[in-house]
Amino acid sequence: MRKLKLQMQVSLDGFNSTGPNDDQKWVTWAWDEIKQYVFDLADSTDTEIIGRKLAVDYIPYWLDTYTKPDDPMYEVAKRFVAKKRIIFTKTLEKSEWANTGLAKGNLADEISKLKNQSGKDIIVYGGSSFVSALIRENLIDEVHLFVNPVALGKGISIFEQLENWQRLKLIKSMTCDSGIVILHYDLTV
Repeated sequence: MRKLKLQMQVSLDGFNSTGPNDDQKWVTWAWDEIKQYVFDLADSTDTEIIGRKLAVDYIPYWLDTYTKPDDPMYEVAKRFVAKKRIIFTKTLEKSEWANTGLAKGNLADEISKLKNQSGKDIIVYGGSSFVSALIRENLIDEVHLFVNPVALGKGISIFEQLENWQRLKLIKSMTCDSGIVILHYDLTV
């Protein structure tokens, strides 16, 4: 059975976004230090899932970046564009993007169908409310958090929808020279 993996950048105080106007500069400043980990994780998957709210800006951004070989994020764009994408939505009727399908049913049922398909693992990068719903429903198998040495003071937490505590088993931790700490957890405990 395939695993669902989450990769998320978070601040030291546990937020991954300050909301719709978050400039996200705090998540890209140490890119050269973390990119191999990001590439290795991306290469272990062949399907990406994403919530509708994030999809409308996220997918066009990566498609556009893919047309710019000189862009510092081009190597990431190559990996993202090559993956099959599934948008979880209740409102979209069809996908505007190639290699992108829609999942419109019950969240747990749709994830179960994907996990039972053959292929590499599945990855989710965001958005915040979608990831929070996945965590609430105990659907994520592995979490890869990039804890940035920055405090935002307010924002959105991927754990905000939890109704009860959830146990995580630390698999690996890495400290980068920039101060970013990469934490790999197993949630299947």
